[in-house]
Amino acid sequence: MAKQDFYDVLGVAQNSSADEIKKAYRKKAMQYHPDRNQGDDAAEQKFKEAGEAYDILKDDQKRAAYDQYGHAAFEGNGGGGAGGGGFSDIFDEMFGDFNGRQQSGGRASRGSDLRYNLEISLDDAHRGRETRIRVPTSVSCETCSGSGAKKGTKPSTCGTCQGHGKVRASQGFFTIERTCPTCQGEGRVIASPCGDCGGSGAVRKEKTLEVTIPEGVEDGMRIRLSGEGEAGGRGAPPGDLYIFIAVGAHLLFQRDGADIFCAVPIPMTAAALGGSVEVPSIDGSRAKVTIPVGAQSGHRMRLRGKGMSGLHGKGRGDMYIDLQVETPVNLTKEQKGKLQEFQDTLKPTGKGGGKSTSPESEGFFTKAKELWDDLTD
Repeated sequence: MAKQDFYDVLGVAQNSSADEIKKAYRKKAMQYHPDRNQGDDAAEQKFKEAGEAYDILKDDQKRAAYDQYGHAAFEGNGGGGAGGGGFSDIFDEMFGDFNGRQQSGGRASRGSDLRYNLEISLDDAHRGRETRIRVPTSVSCETCSGSGAKKGTKPSTCGTCQGHGKVRASQGFFTIERTCPTCQGEGRVIASPCGDCGGSGAVRKEKTLEVTIPEGVEDGMRIRLSGEGEAGGRGAPPGDLYIFIAVGAHLLFQRDGADIFCAVPIPMTAAALGGSVEVPSIDGSRAKVTIPVGAQSGHRMRLRGKGMSGLHGKGRGDMYIDLQVETPVNLTKEQKGKLQEFQDTLKPTGKGGGKSTSPESEGFFTKAKELWDDLTD
C-alpha cells in the first residue's frame, strides 16, 4: 500500500511555514494519542503516521529531500523517525518522555531508540558505500524468548490493577489515575523471573550491522534502521537505530550541496601569459582547465557535471575552480634583477600610447587620490 503524502497526513499545504506544520502536528497528536484512544488501532496508526510526517517536515534538510524525491528519499535504510521516536520534541512537551517507557493500557514498553555517530569521507559521500558497524545494545533474551519469565512459566495478570496497568483512587470530587505500583504499569507480574535476564526480557549484547550509505548523502543527515534499537521490555517491539552522518573535511575540495569548490594555485607567469592546468575531480579523474590570459586571483571557472552525486545518485552537481595566483618567493639576485627590468618596462595609462598593464591597481590608487583630494579641499 502506497504511503500517504506527509503534507496530507498533517492536513497542511506544501508551502506551509514551520510554525503551521508544528501547530497541525500538535493538533493531530492530541487527537489520536493512545492515552485518549485506548484500544483504537486506527487512531494509534494515525498517531504514528503524524509523528513520522512531522519528523521529516520539521527538519529543513529532510523536508527539502522529501519535496524533491518524495518517499523515495528515505527508502531502504534511509528515512525519518517513526511516530513516537526518541527525537520527538513536541511529544515531550505535551505528554512527557513516553518513548521507551510505559505505554497506556498495561502494555510493556517499546525499546528505546539508539544513536550512532558515523564519520565518512567526502569520497564515500560521493560514491556511497557499504560499511559494517558494531553497536552495544540490548536484545531479546533467548532463554525466555523475551517474556522475562523462567522457562516453563508465564507472566500472570496483575491482581492489583487486573491487567490494566493503572489504578484509580477517589479524592473528594476527583478521581486520580496513576501507574500500578505492583506491576509498574505493565499489567503483568512475574513470579519466577528468568535467570539470564533477571525478568527484564532483554540482555546486553554487541550487534554487528551492515549499513548502506547512499550516494550524495550530506553532513548531518541520518539513516534509520528500523527495529535495531534497544529491545522492548518483556516482548514489546524494539526501538530504532539512528545513524547520524558526519562528512569529514577533504584535502582539496569544499562542498556546498551538490557542488564542490577547489582552489588551484597557478604561477604568476601562467596567469599573465595564459596556459592550462590539470585538476583532479571527486571521481578520481583529471580535467584540463584553460587559464585565460591576464587571469587574476579569485577568477572562477565551472566544470559542469563534475561535482557531487545527488542523493541516491540522482543527478550530479558542478565543480568550481578558483584560481589563486602565486607570487614567487625565494628569488635569487639574478631573478630579482630580471623582475625589476620587467617592472621598468611596464607602462602606466596614457604613456607611450599603450594600454595599462595594471588597470585594477591604477584604478584603485586613482580613486584613493580623488578621495584624499576631496578630504583636503
